Amino acid sequence: MIFDWLFKKKQTFPDFWNDYLATFNKKKPKDNTITNTRFIAFDTETTGFNKKEDRILSIGAVSFTGKKINVNDSLELYLEQSIFKPETVEIHGLMKSSSLEKITELEAIKAFLAYIKNDVLIAHHAHFDKTMVNEMLLRHGLGKLKNKFIDTGVLYKKSIHIIYRQKEKVYTLDELAKELNVPTVDRHTATGDALITALVFLKILGRLDKRKHLNWGYLLER
Repeated sequence: MIFDWLFKKKQTFPDFWNDYLATFNKKKPKDNTITNTRFIAFDTETTGFNKKEDRILSIGAVSFTGKKINVNDSLELYLEQSIFKPETVEIHGLMKSSSLEKITELEAIKAFLAYIKNDVLIAHHAHFDKTMVNEMLLRHGLGKLKNKFIDTGVLYKKSIHIIYRQKEKVYTLDELAKELNVPTVDRHTATGDALITALVFLKILGRLDKRKHLNWGYLLER
C-alpha cells in the first residue's frame, strides 16, 4: 500500500554493531596525526575470489601506532568452513578437519569489529579483503565497514612516482617485501601476511616522509 512506509518497523541492529558504529561518532583529538593514529594491518585467507560464493577461512590483524608494531595487540581468527575447496588448501594450508580452534562467522564478525573500532585499516590489494568482509557483514544483515582504508599496493606506486604507462602494474606482496627488504615469515597465513603488510607500510611511509608526502590525503584509498 502507498502508506506502508509510514508503519514500517524500524530496523534494529545488534548491540555489537551499534557499538562499532558509535566509535565513529567520537571526536578525534586535536593532536590527531599520522604518527599517533592507531593503524590495523589485516589480511584474510579465503576459499577463493568470488565474493558471493566463497568464504573467509581466517582473519589476521596486527596494530601499530607511529612506527611501533604492538605484537601483543594482534588478532587471529579461524572460521568454521561452510564451503570447502581442496584446490586452495595448497595456498592457505587450512584443512577442513584441522585441529585449529574455529569459530562461527558471526563470532568472527563480533571479534573483528571490536578489535578494529574506527581505526585506519591497511591491506595489500585492500579492495578484495574489504569486499569479502563486507559480504560477510551483509550476510548477517549488517552494513558495510566504515573505516578508512590504505592499500599498500597503491601506496607503493605513489612512493616511487610510477610513470603513467605503468600505473596498471599489480605488485604482489612478495614483490614489495623483496623490494623493501621485509622478511616473508609465515607467508600465506592471515596473521603472517598482516605482519608483512604492516612492515611494508612502515617502509613506504618512511620513503614518503622523506619526500614530504606524509599526509592523509596522499595515503588514503580513493
